[in-house]
Amino acid sequence: MNEASPGRLTRDGIRIYEPGDFAGMHAAGRLAAQLLDEVAEHIYPGQTTGALDDYIRKRIEEEGATSATIGYKGYQHATCISVNHVVCHGIPGDKKLKDGDILNIDVTVIVDGWYGDTSRMYVAGKLPRKSERLIQVTYDALMMGIEAVKPGNTFGDIGHAIQTYVESQRMSVVRDFCGHGLGRVFHAPPNVLHYGRAGTGPQLEEGMFFTIEPMVNLGRHETKVLSDDWTAVTRDKSFSAQFEHSVGVTSDGVEIFTQSPAGKFHPTYD
Repeated sequence: MNEASPGRLTRDGIRIYEPGDFAGMHAAGRLAAQLLDEVAEHIYPGQTTGALDDYIRKRIEEEGATSATIGYKGYQHATCISVNHVVCHGIPGDKKLKDGDILNIDVTVIVDGWYGDTSRMYVAGKLPRKSERLIQVTYDALMMGIEAVKPGNTFGDIGHAIQTYVESQRMSVVRDFCGHGLGRVFHAPPNVLHYGRAGTGPQLEEGMFFTIEPMVNLGRHETKVLSDDWTAVTRDKSFSAQFEHSVGVTSDGVEIFTQSPAGKFHPTYD
């Protein structure tokens, strides 16, 4: 762990950061969210996911920041872009977006050693009604998970809030991928599951930093990873959606580090 902000570790190996560290996370989160604001106007039928990635890569460089994903375990892109039935880790390329396609863009930047990680949904052209409902349920599930974040609650409370809501809407929560701790590292304990039992798991404490990033499927929850070893898709080819915020536990609740500066976190409203 970076010596500049050692904090302390809980018995579960979760880093507890200092009050002064929140500013660094806000700066990194703000830039990540700003980039996702800016790319929105470049999403339309006929656009390629590769062009969207090139745009964000260039903007990261212009801002003097660093992409956390370029070079990470061999990955060579500044974003993951997941279209329709791709759950997560979609690789940008030459494929053109079609009218009605929904897509998640996930970006992580490093600003002064702090990691800002966020993703959100977009639509190319006209948003189909079924996809609109999927996106809305996923957005609401994320916000319900965030509402469960406060000292004394558990990580199981977060997962339970998300799972019970999603399943009440006759959709499913992906089990194979989860949120994670972050701060001065990209991925760290804990694993933040988006399903589970209330009152279970490590207890939330002030100074914990982590992502909440539920993936919700219109069909069943099972996924598979394609032969590129990155792209995860729904096994039943049903559409999937995801929203992600980076958050920090405060003395009485939660701060969201990746709020959209332009109010564009939701594709139709915020």
